[in-house]
Amino acid sequence: MFLLQPPAVQDMRIFSRLPDRFRSATRTDWSDANRAGQPADSFLEGPVFDQAGNLYVCDIPFGRIFRVRQDGEWTLVAQYDGEPNGLKFLDEHHLVAADYRRGLMRIDVRDGRVEPHLPRRHSESFRGLNDLVFDHVGNLYFTDQGQSGLHDPAGRLYRLRPDGRLDVLLDGIPSPNGVCLSPDEKVLFLAVTRANAVWRVPLMPDGGVAKVGLFFSSYGPAGPDGLAMNRDGGLLVANPGLGYVWVLNKRAEPTHVLRSPNGLSLTNLAFGGPDRRTVFCTDSSTGTVLHAQLEVEGLPLATGRKTSPEIS
Repeated sequence: MFLLQPPAVQDMRIFSRLPDRFRSATRTDWSDANRAGQPADSFLEGPVFDQAGNLYVCDIPFGRIFRVRQDGEWTLVAQYDGEPNGLKFLDEHHLVAADYRRGLMRIDVRDGRVEPHLPRRHSESFRGLNDLVFDHVGNLYFTDQGQSGLHDPAGRLYRLRPDGRLDVLLDGIPSPNGVCLSPDEKVLFLAVTRANAVWRVPLMPDGGVAKVGLFFSSYGPAGPDGLAMNRDGGLLVANPGLGYVWVLNKRAEPTHVLRSPNGLSLTNLAFGGPDRRTVFCTDSSTGTVLHAQLEVEGLPLATGRKTSPEIS
């Protein structure tokens, strides 16, 4: 019988911690729904780097966007009445947030101005957006998770085209979460949290999808969350229920396991550093950003278009 080589285990280190001046344990609508009413002082998500090497993260329950410099210093960029989850750069100065309450929102990182990007679809609100990724022609793929799960597989995967057309690529998903693209952008990988799985979604030349399949199965109380891709086509999977980041090869075999030294809730990740061989991960249970060095550099992320589409 053929046995796989056990994955190498590597402990992550603390890069920076959300300063105490930004922490105040408070009960919110978000904590009532997601933390059984227990107060929370933060819940970090959505790490993404700008061209200067600054890291941006969001704090879901308090509607905050932070900038973390390379020396670990935190600055509050924006705060608004929303629940931002995933972040990606639209252009040099604007982030797009997948906001659970408000839909797609646009943040100017120069002055903190927050404006709607796509708050609704045909006047109907989304269930609760989670994460997003751009391809190199400006298509924006994003997940609508809400409170879906195995009991109610009603999540969706959308594509927003540069001309403003919005496509439902998949529905009936039990908790769609993180998304990323293969190096050739012919395949999208989708974290399906409540199914404890990552799906492989081939993107067809006619704009549709076909032969969607199960790529990776995990285990534990909370399944895959944020995803990232390296240049070799290896997939990194943040698994909050285990406090792991799975590093998978093209056959979905774990080659490395990155472990949190603190809490369990590793929510999302991004490649950074001067050579893009450092992976940074948000540990939402402790309000910290962790990091680890890897051999293969991360795949550079595409940005979107400068102007906002107009959709009714």
